[in-house]
Amino acid sequence: MTASDTVDRLGRARRAGRTDDDEVALREAYRAYGPELFRLAVRSLGDRGLAEEVVQETFVRAWRHEGRFDAARGSLRTWLWAIARNLVIDAARRRASRPPVADADLTPPPASADHAEGVAVRLQVAEALERVTPEHQHVIVEVHYRGRPHAEVAADLGVPPGTVRSRLYYGLRALRLALEEMGWSDER
Repeated sequence: MTASDTVDRLGRARRAGRTDDDEVALREAYRAYGPELFRLAVRSLGDRGLAEEVVQETFVRAWRHEGRFDAARGSLRTWLWAIARNLVIDAARRRASRPPVADADLTPPPASADHAEGVAVRLQVAEALERVTPEHQHVIVEVHYRGRPHAEVAADLGVPPGTVRSRLYYGLRALRLALEEMGWSDER
């Protein structure tokens, strides 16, 4: 199946409301182009979590606007790269317009007496934390690693304490998923 067939199939499935065909076409496009789009985003942004968001949004936009794809003007790959490039630029601009998050010691105390194991755990937690969005990452670092109260973090951010609690909850969920993707389990 060619790339334009995949887009045509995706569009027909979406218009007909058939989720099985829709899912198959989207998976085919993702398998074909997702890894290279991810590499582009990571290279450009230097942030794996943000790169994952860019790739996801690329495919969401392609699915929503499949009628704009014209095989006569270029390949599906070229079209997806153009979408991803625009999203990378937008993400870089958003990040540049916000103040940077202060560097923090993202390492929890070692859970075991084995020093090497403790270092490995800290490195994996730090890597997983990079996969969490900056808003969630900031709240996790401030509350869990620096031990600051919710109200104090909320005052610094200019948001209600409930927003900090919500960001902490969803951030920890995302952190747990990232750790599970890295091979962690509850037995650790």
